[in-house]
Amino acid sequence: MSGVLIVVFDGLQPSQVRRGLMPHLSAFAAEGVTFSNHHSVFPSVTRTNASSMVTGRNPGGHGLAANRLMVRDFNHLETIPAMEPELAQVKEATGRALLAPTLADILARHGREYIAIGVGTSGNAFLHNPNPENRGGATLHPEFTLPRYLHSRILERFGPWPKETRPNTPRMAHAVRILTEYILPERRPEVALIWSSEPDKSQHDAGVGTAESDQAVREADSEFGRIIRWLETSDGFEDTNVMVVSDHGYSTILATVDIEAAVRQAGFPGPNVAGGVAVAGNGGSALFYTNGSDAGTAGDVAEWLMSQPWCGPVIVSDAAGPLPGGLPARRVGCEGPRVPEVIASLRSNPSINPSGYQGYVFSTGGTPGQGQHGSMSRQELHNVLFARGPSFQQRCIVEVPSGNIDLAPTVLSLLGLNSGMTPFDGRVLSEALAGGPSPDHVDWGREIYNAERELRGQVYRQQVHVSMVGETVYVDEGSSTLGRR
Repeated sequence: MSGVLIVVFDGLQPSQVRRGLMPHLSAFAAEGVTFSNHHSVFPSVTRTNASSMVTGRNPGGHGLAANRLMVRDFNHLETIPAMEPELAQVKEATGRALLAPTLADILARHGREYIAIGVGTSGNAFLHNPNPENRGGATLHPEFTLPRYLHSRILERFGPWPKETRPNTPRMAHAVRILTEYILPERRPEVALIWSSEPDKSQHDAGVGTAESDQAVREADSEFGRIIRWLETSDGFEDTNVMVVSDHGYSTILATVDIEAAVRQAGFPGPNVAGGVAVAGNGGSALFYTNGSDAGTAGDVAEWLMSQPWCGPVIVSDAAGPLPGGLPARRVGCEGPRVPEVIASLRSNPSINPSGYQGYVFSTGGTPGQGQHGSMSRQELHNVLFARGPSFQQRCIVEVPSGNIDLAPTVLSLLGLNSGMTPFDGRVLSEALAGGPSPDHVDWGREIYNAERELRGQVYRQQVHVSMVGETVYVDEGSSTLGRR
């Protein structure tokens, strides 16, 4: 039985995986399986995708709608950041941070262990295993460790975490040391995960493809090379399946929009009064929660959004009812108990930035030229997945659609475990497994959803493309136009 190691590069794009920039990951990919049609979930933000990776569910199913969100069963008047300690407070108040079991939860049922170490945000780390006190496993992060008692032990053995820098290589190097000296050789968990905060942090600061961004990519690749060398020298590749993934792709900021100010200027009051709206900006997307889940207010918000030059696809929940021009949230995996009434993807385009990378987007924060994500842009929704190990095919490119929602069911399959009654939105990537079906024999297709609405002499039109393998749906991209009929 083989163990699984998951390595995550935050914000890595497929176009960055090339020998001149990432020689170690390129060599790894060449020997294993390349998933050339891999997908993030929407919104294409980190904590939402981290939750999808470990639950196998779309955002509607796991309930972590975005990096900033409202959790109404915790606080129905204010949005919160999906960070620790806020997520710990949500768990304490409601009994659960996520609405679906994680890999750690499922493994614990079988007496197995999941350990994650990461140097990204505290919220990202927390979501990998919110329940280690009674489920086992662990999460290690520079700011905290779960279970809590383990934090002091790690500090005593490995010393203090380095300060955060750009690139964030010193922290990642420290994490690699803990992974290769403690987690893998001593704890020997069935599933281990290590999360690099690069190139995300540097791309947010300096932009995609800049000298600073490229340096971050090279250094993150070098740390990955250290992990691979450790596996090779310790014969780890004989019984370890390694999966390398990113949470989302990237765009360049075209212009910024102060969503909160724009909503108030449009006449919508705050969420504490009738007709009020709470706004959660998430880079290339924004979430809108109406007071009392009021369908009438949601309709007004949607209509106003569709008239804005920076607004792309508009997604509406079942609570908002069918709205002209809007696309139902269930079509893109966003329907569920903790969803907002309206989600707007900000408008994007595939133009090439000065460094040669495709994708521009309006953003709720940052400055033009910096990197951003969160939207329904193809550049942000398409990310990377590579796999190598005794259970995978060798030197294979799989063009069948795959997504971050497929990680959990695939990992459990690799371990020979049946998840029982746990529902997944994702699927087992059997076409990449040794002895599995040929990718050429996997049936899959595409569908396009269209919606439009007349707005005082203009017409808003949106179009969302999805791919499907059986009942599993992947969002490819979404776009909109605003003009005369």
